[in-house]
Order: sequence, then structure tokens, then C-alpha cells
Amino acid sequence: MNKSKEIDTIKIKQAIMKTLSFLMLLFFTFGFTATKNSDSLNGIWIPVKQEIGGTALPPASFEKQKLVISDSAYTFTAESVDKGVVKYASDNKMDIYGKDGVNAGKHFTAIYKYKNEQLSICYNLKGDSYPESFDTKGKPMFFLCVFKKEPAK
Repeated sequence: MNKSKEIDTIKIKQAIMKTLSFLMLLFFTFGFTATKNSDSLNGIWIPVKQEIGGTALPPASFEKQKLVISDSAYTFTAESVDKGVVKYASDNKMDIYGKDGVNAGKHFTAIYKYKNEQLSICYNLKGDSYPESFDTKGKPMFFLCVFKKEPAK
């Protein structure tokens, strides 16, 4: 093998190693973020507050609801049962994809925070952008739900 072919081979191997290193960094950064988020959110969640478009809903309207999160899968039980997939982003954004139930085929965008043992999720039911805050006033397609985790039995 001549000298220029050896140099080309070394350069190709270096480029492949750089690319693989970059891809591994991306995987670990985003993979661990999603795992960390879903691990702390796994469980059964009971609504304690709901509002849509700035109007609080009465507790009787959500007293029988529950949200079950298991990694990237969710089940929401209300008058009917919805199941789907949630994808977490590192900036506390969620993409929610309905798979079964009345929301099958729908995509909702949301932001969330987990603080003081409560999970707050502000959904944009239109799904065309992420809410910028947890305020729904004047935004008829924004739905806020605050959950408390059900104690393990």
C-alpha cells in the first residue's frame, strides 16, 4: 500500500470515530434525560386541579380521573380510556401521541414541571406549538392539569 492510501485510510477511520463519538454523546445526553424524566414520572397520578382557557374546572369533573405513566407509555382514564406515547425533551417539553381511545391519531404538545411532589402539565390541545408558561388565561386551547402521585400500595 502506498503512503497516500495509508493516509486516506487513517483519515477515514478518524472521521468514522469522530462521528461515532458524537452519536454516542447524543444518545447518552438525550437517552439519559428521557430515562431520568420518565423514571421520576412513572406511577399513578390523580388530578388535584384542572383549568382550560383560564377557567378552573370543578373538582367533581375530574374526581374519577387518573393518569398512569410507565416510561414512554401513558394511560389516561376519565369517561373513557386513552392510551398513547409520550416523548420527553430535555427542556421540559412533551409530545403526546394518542394511539387508542378518543385521542387516537392526535398529537398534543405540552410543557411540564415536577415540583413539591406535584406534576403540572400544560397542554396545547391544538398541538401546533408548546405553551410558554403554565397560564391558560385567554388561551381556549390550553389545558392545565396538576397531579399528585398516588402512594404506592
